[in-house]
Amino acid sequence: MVPLFETKEAKARVSHKVFAATCFVGICLILIYRLVNFPKEEQGGRRRWAWIGIFMAEFFFSLFWIITQSVRWSVRHHLPFKDRLSLRHEEKLPGVDIFVCTADPISEPPTLVISTVLSVMSYNYPPEKLSVYLSDDAGSEFTFYALLEASHFSKYWIPFCKKFDVEPRSPEAWFAKKLGEKDKGTTYAQECLTIKDHQSIVQIIVDGRDTNAVDKEGCQLPTLVYMAREKRSGCPHNFKAGAMNALIRVSSVISNGPVILNLDCDMYANDGDAIREALCFLLDEKRGHEIAFVQHPQRFDNICKNDLYANSYLVVNQVELAGIGSYDAALYCGTGCFHRRESLSGAKYPKDYRNINEAKNNDNRSVDELEKASKVLASCSYEKNTHWGKEMGLVYGCATEDVLTGLTIQCRGWKSMYFKPNKPAFLGVAPVTLDIALVQMKRWSEGLFQIFLSKYCPFIYGHGKIKFGAQMGYCNYLLWAPLSLPTLFYVIVPPLCLRHGISLFPKVSSLWFIPFAYVFVAQNAYSICEALSCGHKLKSWWNLQRMLIIRRTTAFFFGFVDCIVKQMGLSQTAFAITAKMVTEDVMERYEQEMMEFGSSSVMFTIVATLAMLNLFSLIGGFIDIIFLDFGALGNLMCQIILCGLMVLVNVPIYEALFIRKDKGCMPFSVMFKSMFLASLACLLPYV
Repeated sequence: MVPLFETKEAKARVSHKVFAATCFVGICLILIYRLVNFPKEEQGGRRRWAWIGIFMAEFFFSLFWIITQSVRWSVRHHLPFKDRLSLRHEEKLPGVDIFVCTADPISEPPTLVISTVLSVMSYNYPPEKLSVYLSDDAGSEFTFYALLEASHFSKYWIPFCKKFDVEPRSPEAWFAKKLGEKDKGTTYAQECLTIKDHQSIVQIIVDGRDTNAVDKEGCQLPTLVYMAREKRSGCPHNFKAGAMNALIRVSSVISNGPVILNLDCDMYANDGDAIREALCFLLDEKRGHEIAFVQHPQRFDNICKNDLYANSYLVVNQVELAGIGSYDAALYCGTGCFHRRESLSGAKYPKDYRNINEAKNNDNRSVDELEKASKVLASCSYEKNTHWGKEMGLVYGCATEDVLTGLTIQCRGWKSMYFKPNKPAFLGVAPVTLDIALVQMKRWSEGLFQIFLSKYCPFIYGHGKIKFGAQMGYCNYLLWAPLSLPTLFYVIVPPLCLRHGISLFPKVSSLWFIPFAYVFVAQNAYSICEALSCGHKLKSWWNLQRMLIIRRTTAFFFGFVDCIVKQMGLSQTAFAITAKMVTEDVMERYEQEMMEFGSSSVMFTIVATLAMLNLFSLIGGFIDIIFLDFGALGNLMCQIILCGLMVLVNVPIYEALFIRKDKGCMPFSVMFKSMFLASLACLLPYV
């Protein structure tokens, strides 16, 4: 029997392996140089300490580089065959439960949430086998009544989408596309009624079993359910993971679909056939029974021309996540993921497992009876003394519960699939300000490092359960936070040593200069080629390099610090919701690709201070070389190049500090603090 999907190796893997091998030799030579040329005592204690620090930084960079190669060594892509699925399974397609989660009607306006709900209700899939659940952790009346109105609008929108093959199926996105309008945000009452403590609420707004629940064409509507978990002060609600677990239980009573799709509230359906494509993997007769979930990449519809904040993740989506998926261990990213209900509910993979069968929910209870039974499952006391959040459902206690849950599922014997279709199955909203982007990155890096330091470390928890390449692939992300330390050292100490005439690299005329030059040139050339092949432009690649430095020196660093503090038991895990809407002037600057600062954030102070430090060190180092010791130019050339590149990559920072006068520029307080701190560091007699 022909398979429902095929797997192909990515191109140019041989050339990558040659590149990796030569770079590895160069890295080894660099580390040997550091050991062989360790400064003697008469060369000064400052140089010795700087040398030790830079050796440790380069050693960590080397280990991390090796880890990054694990996701590039064998990259595979998958192609589903929807026509074969229809021929073999059309009459016995499984039920699909779709979970949409929201938590704050201010940061996540109801119009955004409802557009996502309507988009998934409009899938090209039998409506009697489709159930949509909205979890509203805010218990907002605005969201509830918006969903109620959406249920009426769906009677017109769903047949319209199917009749004219409308894409995308989010009303907001489609009308904006058709009318050529720009998304200028949604305004509504700022004082929104958000219920704090309340009983669990479960309301079946559309009962898919009801023969009268039809659209204007007379076709049955999908089941639509609103849920707000019970909230009580003092009772942990475990953020999104808790909402997902409550949805798993509630849906098991109402519809009990064997397949679950979970989406963030801003991630609308962009392809009406996405469910059928995912089922090609889950229902494949040869390999489908092993697959726990099918993960789609996160893609966005509001990326500016040159990807100012590096939010498109083109290389991550096309290379890295596909590389991890090649080890049958695709990362669960928390949205755009099709799950097998058994695996998500905590089941281990049985060797004699039979694949998904057609869903037949024979529960004949009335709507009132189903709602009453479901409310118990959404109460804050239900999980007490159970395995929920530990061995069942999403795992609690981590800001990146999705990645951790995916790892535990794989360690129970299941495999997972990463699928990146040419047409995005889902499109979301990327951060359009630097502050929001960094807060999001801080939460991710903190949660990922928390996994690494816990009993779930892939090298320990995954030993003998998942492939070693998959363990390394996970660490490509789990080690984001500690990566901040060597990065901070490299952007602070070499410039200060340049300012004081202390050489940390070989002379340009030395043979030892060759491995440094080769690794630097080869790695950046490969990075450019990889980015261009994935769809980046040269300028967007340059923006990515800037954002990598900014993320590592701010968001990752604070994520590292907060994670260590939590490990010491001095604070608890918190969850920061990413705002989805901004003001009109902020959006205009984003579309003009002007970096948004505008606040006195400590992260912005660090960014500005590092930019000024490298500028002062470059200018001061040049002055000393020209007027005091021109012969030192050869010894300090590498540091001059590093400082020069840092200055070039920080040009938008200097513009925000000294040139721009709009509301998105650096505040005067940030400019003053950054110049003072950078000047103080440069003027100190000792590094």
